[in-house]
Amino acid sequence: MENSSDDYRIQSFDPDSQILLKTALKDPSSVNLEVVSNIIVDQSLKDAAFCKESGRICYTIVQAEANQNGGNVFRKHLLNRLQQEFNPREETRTRSLQEWVCFVTFICNIFDYLKVNNMPMVALVHPVYDCLMRLAQPDALMNEEEVDCLVLQLHRIGEQLEKANSQRMDELFFLLRDGFLLQDGLASMARLLLLEILEFRAGGWVLSNTAHKYYYSEIAD
Repeated sequence: MENSSDDYRIQSFDPDSQILLKTALKDPSSVNLEVVSNIIVDQSLKDAAFCKESGRICYTIVQAEANQNGGNVFRKHLLNRLQQEFNPREETRTRSLQEWVCFVTFICNIFDYLKVNNMPMVALVHPVYDCLMRLAQPDALMNEEEVDCLVLQLHRIGEQLEKANSQRMDELFFLLRDGFLLQDGLASMARLLLLEILEFRAGGWVLSNTAHKYYYSEIAD
């Protein structure tokens, strides 16, 4: 392992969990990988910084396990736990907006990092779309934290998602266009972010230099 454990932001865990995670990164068959997956998910749901990085630690454990014994025990436990968190997502959103945004960030991160034969995991395509569709609903578009999350995830994985299912991406962007054009009471920043992501996709998931300067100078101001 060339990466230091600090690269994975695991210094925020309690000492026992740190030891477990460091061991899982190097010798996954020697630890309980269900416990490891639960530790990572639990931290991701409450730590906004860690959930943005957690895909890397999961990827490293998956690779280490595959190299060690060809196994995919960790990945199975991780997907099972994601399913458990996905099912009551509306209750999560009602209870804690921060936890909901962390969950969306986490599942998108896992989609981005964990591949099978260099392709995104099919099992995650529809759940990721379902989460992003929820962020595109009128009540969520009124919340800048959710709009920000939506736009960040589309910047990160939009192109991959569209290749996996272009019809659902069309449906998602119909919602975003309607929100931008028709929804009353949108904050100016939310409106700017929506316009930027509409233009980003229209440009083939690339923003021209002129557009980049326009949007990001506006955001900086």
